[in-house]
Amino acid sequence: MQLIDSHCHLDDPRFDADRAAVMARAAAAGVSHLVVPAVAFDGWQKLRALAAADGRISPAYGLHPWFCAQHDQAHLDALPAFLAEAVAVGECGLDGGRDLQAEQLYWFAAQLDVAVAMDLPVIVHAHKALDEVCREIRRRPALRGVIHGFAGSRQQADHLLAQGFYLGIGSAVTRPQNRCLHQIVAAIPAERLLIETDAPDQPPAAHRGARNEPAFLLEIVEQIATLRGVDTAVFADRCNRNARELFKL
Repeated sequence: MQLIDSHCHLDDPRFDADRAAVMARAAAAGVSHLVVPAVAFDGWQKLRALAAADGRISPAYGLHPWFCAQHDQAHLDALPAFLAEAVAVGECGLDGGRDLQAEQLYWFAAQLDVAVAMDLPVIVHAHKALDEVCREIRRRPALRGVIHGFAGSRQQADHLLAQGFYLGIGSAVTRPQNRCLHQIVAAIPAERLLIETDAPDQPPAAHRGARNEPAFLLEIVEQIATLRGVDTAVFADRCNRNARELFKL
């Protein structure tokens, strides 16, 4: 069984000391490909080099809302050149748990416009700001992409699905207390689901407190398959097809 991790920060400095070993463990666990979204301009060259050296890595380039203080207009101007060799725009989005809402919206809206202009999907961070994110998506009917780490309501999920978006499901689904997410994941169409680790953050429940790794993706897939009452390998294949369709892998 092969798996595609649709959201993994393999370029994160926390992997610098043992990245090759991390990739070896991922391969042993069946993870054959990773979509790696950069979060700030100062990491774009590093990700470009990693992707050039390993064909299992597909890069995305974006400006994350956590790092608004680092973003500059020159970074936005440089984005299209990097995107020429990328599978998506992102990670970008809005975070209601952070300040600088006006600045966040500026960078987010600008990147959505770039995605539309270049006909690329977006990888969207939407923490405590899903209604605002949905509003910006509605303003751009041609936009496509994924809400990574989806943690919204069934109504919000339905709005996003109606707009053609995918929902990225990660380690939160392995936590017993997330019953609302369990119900949503069990019910929505399989052709709109992506699986992700968000490594090195957000480890599955069995690895709480540890660094997350792409090798843990299988645990997420098994949990979702159990919730849906389907065979794990069949569900994994469906998610792989979804990732290939969205990112043109």
